[in-house]
Amino acid sequence: MVIDFHTHIFPDKIAARTIEHLEIVGGITAAADGTLNGLLSSMERCGVDMSVILPVATKPSQFDSIQNFAKSVNEQYQGKLISFGGIHPDCEDYKKELDTIKAMGFKGIKIHPDYQGVMIDDLRFMRIIEYASELGLIILTHAGIDIGLPEPVHCPPKKMRKVLDEIKPAKMVLAHFGGWSQWDEVYEYLAGENIWLDTAFIYDYIDKEAFLKILEKHGSDKILFATDSPWSDMAKGIDWIRQLSLPQNVTEDILSGNAKRLLGI
Repeated sequence: MVIDFHTHIFPDKIAARTIEHLEIVGGITAAADGTLNGLLSSMERCGVDMSVILPVATKPSQFDSIQNFAKSVNEQYQGKLISFGGIHPDCEDYKKELDTIKAMGFKGIKIHPDYQGVMIDDLRFMRIIEYASELGLIILTHAGIDIGLPEPVHCPPKKMRKVLDEIKPAKMVLAHFGGWSQWDEVYEYLAGENIWLDTAFIYDYIDKEAFLKILEKHGSDKILFATDSPWSDMAKGIDWIRQLSLPQNVTEDILSGNAKRLLGI
């Protein structure tokens, strides 16, 4: 079984122009078209059994539309797709919104400090992470540099370590192996902590020796296979993990076992 823990889709009416814009600002080419059907087609072609979809709220007013769209996906594709909820740090009542996310049956939330323009150790994020953890929600955050956005980096490893030390969230997932293109700092500040690291969008960028160094220190039981689809090809990601020549049980845990345990499935 293969679970992709980090994917994105957009409503059909905005997918094409959204993908085009992000390709330009990031200087990259998408591996899929960013639609729901495009994700399902990629999964079928590449042998992915389940995907976690991560919506990003770029403004507080998107809360209802994001949750309603995500809920419809979960209801229609139960067992195939799991969408998290989305929340913006500038929302008027973070506890009310997180209570709503929990009541709607979402397993977790996605936050994106760079797109949302708030440092990860800002009080607005700290209180969201703390209360979401109290509710038993998974919290997945973009971490490290965002290829399409200028500095400052809003979730570098050192700031993320401050959050971990102060809040100690139970189910914290850091995208892009803890901090995209900041993997020396990931090794120093984050490897070995009580967090999960996903492998989204790292395959063309991280040295395999650096990956294995972090893996050895962190442990393989909290590594989650992920691609950041549509920004990375699923088949290429699966092959990359398999070509590490790790023990079979470790490979299978990374590809699905760890995700199943975290998601409770």
